[in-house]
Amino acid sequence: MPSTRLALPQLLGCFEVALVAGRVQPRLEEAFRNADGIAWHDHEDGLSCSTARFFEPGYRANLVAGWLPALDGVTEKLRSGALVADVGCGLGVSTLLMADAYQATTFLGFDYHLPSIETAREAVQGAGLEGRAAFQQSTAKDFPGEGYDMVTMFDCLHDLGDPVGAARHVHRTLAEDGTWMIVEPQAGNRVEDNLNPVGRLYYGASALVCTPTSLSQEVGLALGAQAGEEAIRSVVEEAGFSSFRRAAETPFNIVFEARR
Repeated sequence: MPSTRLALPQLLGCFEVALVAGRVQPRLEEAFRNADGIAWHDHEDGLSCSTARFFEPGYRANLVAGWLPALDGVTEKLRSGALVADVGCGLGVSTLLMADAYQATTFLGFDYHLPSIETAREAVQGAGLEGRAAFQQSTAKDFPGEGYDMVTMFDCLHDLGDPVGAARHVHRTLAEDGTWMIVEPQAGNRVEDNLNPVGRLYYGASALVCTPTSLSQEVGLALGAQAGEEAIRSVVEEAGFSSFRRAAETPFNIVFEARR
């Protein structure tokens, strides 16, 4: 199994996430007492950048080289020209990596957080990917468009207040033979499966950010505390998908494939 040691850029991102998210501790204690949440945009500036810094090395190492090829028939579509929605795209790291690799395909990134979308738009120009990648403010339950050959969600489904509602919207917007790619933190279904260095790291992040973020939204299902494959499968199947499988994994992520 590949090493679970963090690369230096990931380690820096990890410390930055802890530093920024930790500043919300007094409000977090009150929120937990009252069963309330703290929205992503209510954290101090820097959470989006540090989160992107943590995940980017893994995406660069695995997304194009391993994760997309593990999906049934997806790379062939991307090479010939497809339409892809990257939902919960944040600063657009995943969107731009895919757009750079597949020149014939159009990639649309969606996120509710306007400052992140504005940063992603600037990154498009810096990468010279105008016309191949674009970004728009939108939530996971109302992003526009239909007939997508692929919809992707990178490390964000568990942060949603209503992941089932978002999954139903993905189901409606996918082409009949489309693919939903779900990248989630590496997690087992039982607490004891996660008592390892990666699991402990993610439990801490979940308590500070993921679970409060979900609780701040409508429904507030709060999958965040290491959801595991069974919980993700339940969301996907409740939304009407007929096919769900684990397509790939690393020590830090699991890649799921869902089809209509």
